[in-house]
Amino acid sequence: MKVPLLDLKAQYKTIKEDIDKALISVAESQGCILGPEVEKLESDLAKYTDCKYAIGVSSGTDALLVALMAIGIKPGDEVIIPTYSFFATAGVVSRLNAKPVFVDSDPISFNIDPTKLKAHINKNTKAIIPVHLYGQCADMDPIMEIANEHGIMVIEDAAQAIGSQYKDGRKAGSIGHIGCFSFYPSKNLGCFGDGGLVTTNDESLAGMLRIMRVHGGKPKYYHKVIGGNFRLDAIQAAVLNVKFPHLDSWTAKRQENAELYTKFFKENGLAETEGKLEFDDKNKVLLPEPVYKKDNLKYYHIYNQYVIRVQNRDELRKNLTENEIGTEIYYPVPFHLQECFADLGYKKGDFPVSEWCAADSIALPIYPELTNEQIEFTVKTISNFLNK
Repeated sequence: MKVPLLDLKAQYKTIKEDIDKALISVAESQGCILGPEVEKLESDLAKYTDCKYAIGVSSGTDALLVALMAIGIKPGDEVIIPTYSFFATAGVVSRLNAKPVFVDSDPISFNIDPTKLKAHINKNTKAIIPVHLYGQCADMDPIMEIANEHGIMVIEDAAQAIGSQYKDGRKAGSIGHIGCFSFYPSKNLGCFGDGGLVTTNDESLAGMLRIMRVHGGKPKYYHKVIGGNFRLDAIQAAVLNVKFPHLDSWTAKRQENAELYTKFFKENGLAETEGKLEFDDKNKVLLPEPVYKKDNLKYYHIYNQYVIRVQNRDELRKNLTENEIGTEIYYPVPFHLQECFADLGYKKGDFPVSEWCAADSIALPIYPELTNEQIEFTVKTISNFLNK
């Protein structure tokens, strides 16, 4: 049985007619950049994320970049980020010649550990970028408390977390000063290429973000500030407008798939106690733990990825590949150990939780169209490997 990591063709088949009509409509209009499709998407997603303003941009990476530019990050400024995340979180800071300052992860959620923040704050600290990794909100209350105490801006990297709720019900991207989203095809809401969104409840920031995405020009050809070409294509917005009404049902199916994984892992005697940092049994699996699960929270975890931790991770991945089960390792090298950041002076052992996550974690297929049989086959294959 084949179990791909992601099957976008299966999703496309369910909405093919509407997608095709939307693509043809843009082609016939020749309104290729920004325009009505983008405006509709911005309006719908502002409401969905509980934000006053939403600004469509060219990618999730550019969302982070334009957010930093809009708050005035300059060379020599320091931006605190988790050391365990997708590279864009760190890359955008360095692109502005600012300094990324790394912080270790929480062992349960994999998100930034807020108890480690204060030790890294100094007069040069201008922003914190918590990442809502894999579809679950970082612990935002202590992060915002520390940021407000020191006059620091907070940019939420919600690229993997559209619709995810914090413990009090607030949506990812609505808690900090700016929220950043990605519409990369593998996301819960993905387009047909690159696309992104920036959200805020601050009118002045929204105005600056809109100016920044068109080279800093307002009116056209008149520039008080330097921005970039961060505009969202109409064709990507059109695809997203078709997909958006399905987002909640797709997310619910991801959650159902996650519950099935947990059920099958437990039935096979593989589930290690959830939320642990280290393994008690090398033949067990550490399962992802929804840290904010409450009856009144529908989207405490939206499972952009279903990431387990297991010893002998690389050998397991090889075995799964041989059995035609797709996997991915997010992320094998934390930022502090990346060669491009060697001059920052970090070393192995500086952030042990992140290093353990990078060494042990593996993502299993979780997409909405996944069948129960595929999930059961995946767990059984893992069971056979661990108990051989």
